[in-house]
Amino acid sequence: MKKRTQKLLALATVLTMGAGMLASCGNKASSGDNASGETKAATGEKASDEKKAGGKTTLSLAIWDENQRAMTESLAEAYNKEHPDVTVEVQLTPSKGGEYWTKLEAALTGGKAPDVFWLNVLHLDSYMEGGVLADLTDAIAKSDIKDNFPESLVNNYVRDGKYYAVPKDFDTNALWYNKAIFDKAGVSYPTNDMSYEDLVAKAEELKKAGLPDGVYPFACPVDFQTWYYQTVFANGGWILSEDKKTSGYDDPKTQGGIQCWIDMIDKGLSPTSAVLAETTPDAMFEGGQLAMIYAGSYMVPEYVGNDNIKDTIDCVVLPSFNGVQTNCINGLGYAVYEGSKNKEAATEFAIWLSSKEAMDIQGNSGVVISARNESQDLFKNSSDKYDLSVYTKYTDKAYPLPVCKNASQLYNMEAKALQKAYSGEESLKDACAALKKEADEFLAKNQ
Repeated sequence: MKKRTQKLLALATVLTMGAGMLASCGNKASSGDNASGETKAATGEKASDEKKAGGKTTLSLAIWDENQRAMTESLAEAYNKEHPDVTVEVQLTPSKGGEYWTKLEAALTGGKAPDVFWLNVLHLDSYMEGGVLADLTDAIAKSDIKDNFPESLVNNYVRDGKYYAVPKDFDTNALWYNKAIFDKAGVSYPTNDMSYEDLVAKAEELKKAGLPDGVYPFACPVDFQTWYYQTVFANGGWILSEDKKTSGYDDPKTQGGIQCWIDMIDKGLSPTSAVLAETTPDAMFEGGQLAMIYAGSYMVPEYVGNDNIKDTIDCVVLPSFNGVQTNCINGLGYAVYEGSKNKEAATEFAIWLSSKEAMDIQGNSGVVISARNESQDLFKNSSDKYDLSVYTKYTDKAYPLPVCKNASQLYNMEAKALQKAYSGEESLKDACAALKKEADEFLAKNQ
């Protein structure tokens, strides 16, 4: 018991430090009132400590995305219908400010965590070390998951040969643009065959045409998954060595994949880092202040539901970099709480969530790309207005996020250091030299 408590206290420290690292791995969400049926408002309101009246087992499923609440409730309803002895309750806690992870950590340390919950690779190692994840190896071996999901997504949740989550979805990135801004400037729209140089040229053309005050051609935030990791990898750079013991921040190729975005800020093609610290690129794009933006597939529901822009926007594949078609791929999984009093039922539910039936329900909603191979095209077919196939065209070439033990701390460290280069406070070379030293010391302590 003492050992488990120590692990959970360590987990609490890690999550407090890394709570802000969620946004790239799922959409922004806001907490809502209880919806029809089974939605709770806060992670940790576990209802499955005992069976409810009538002998039903109640399972709780924790999520963070308001855009996925209706879809998740549909999943719960389908499962409830097929399993009349089980009731699944959906608990939604917003991701903003790390609230989801903060409440989940509190529930885990208090022994009252949800039976099943969303998990990303940034937090996997810390949770695994904390002893709060059920080992799903046997259950996955008996399922069809290994035969029907991309191997890379399945292996995202494998540590020391054990499986700790069921793949849920994945996200990639695309270039979105506002046709109204392009039309007013008399500039042709972006296309699917652009390079980074073409992107810069398009942005310069927009600037030269004269945009209204407060409107910019593009945005270059300090954003690893959506922006600079893709160009780093395409440029032959690297973030972590294969053994997770060394960082690649001092590699000129790594720096070249970052410097390209700083150059756009210096040319006035993007808001400054100070402006982007006040207003996110997504908010600026939705407010008609950006002509172009990179956006993860998880942003699609928000964009297309925005009356201000939905009729004037469209998307294309990301521009290539150095002749390489670049993208990053990441995703979520369903994890089962090791301390669940209904762990067997929770595991059965988690495995069902990987079924074609469940993945089709998710895919048909159009909010995320289902991880199951045969359900992936449902996302692109969910809209006849936008060519959402841009998100799935190059998934076989996409780079997975580099992860290590306590990865969220490394990403926070990276963002803090690179912010100095983006703001002009330091040169990228100097910022990366300091980051390299700090990161390698961190990696040495987190093996």
